[in-house]
Amino acid sequence: MAEQSWNRVVLKLSGEAFAGSQGYGIDGTTVRMLAEEIVDVRQNLEVDIAVVVGGGNIWRGQVGAGAGMDRAQADQMGMLATVINALGLQDVLEQLGQPTRVQSAVHMAQIAEPYIRRRAIRHLEKGRVVILAGGLGSPFFTTDTPAALRAAEIEAHAVLKGTHSGIDGVYTADPKVDASATKLDQVTYMDVLNRGLNVMDPTSITFCMDNSLPIVVFDVTTPGNLRRVLDGDRGVGTLVR
Repeated sequence: MAEQSWNRVVLKLSGEAFAGSQGYGIDGTTVRMLAEEIVDVRQNLEVDIAVVVGGGNIWRGQVGAGAGMDRAQADQMGMLATVINALGLQDVLEQLGQPTRVQSAVHMAQIAEPYIRRRAIRHLEKGRVVILAGGLGSPFFTTDTPAALRAAEIEAHAVLKGTHSGIDGVYTADPKVDASATKLDQVTYMDVLNRGLNVMDPTSITFCMDNSLPIVVFDVTTPGNLRRVLDGDRGVGTLVR
């Protein structure tokens, strides 16, 4: 799948992946497992990794908007939630001996660097894991869009979309509600868009298609899966290209 040519990737982690089985907040055991997976591929496969984090385990802007809040305000709250997750992941990575930098699209100089493309690339070249928070810094976008955009900006070779809750790829339907749903090993960008497959938001899919960025959708909460994807194991996840 990876053709062993992906020496720089963007790993997209949803906020819910930080919550573990409790479904909300930050579960320390889960975050440590995710960090160990990242350290393994960074140090043993020497793959440059930038991580884009979501914030849905703490706050989702669409939920706030649905409850009557101003959508832009609610999304800005969600951007702050991503920074909390980024700082938590940074702490565990550095406990494991992995140098990191947190860069945020929302400026908060006391706790994170501003996102600067050339600086992010330099950190990666020095072997640091770059954790990207704050989304795009603008409301009305999910964190899928900055994952795609940052991947193009830092010249990554693929976007790795980490799922959770036992979903291990792209299915013909929601496997939780449709027992006949089957997993797809590979699918095109246009199929994802035309069939409404639940991969990433349409904006990010279109951007990846326009920039020839492959996407791998896989279960990041299964130990060893991240390494297997980067080792080219075709049995893990779904390749979108």
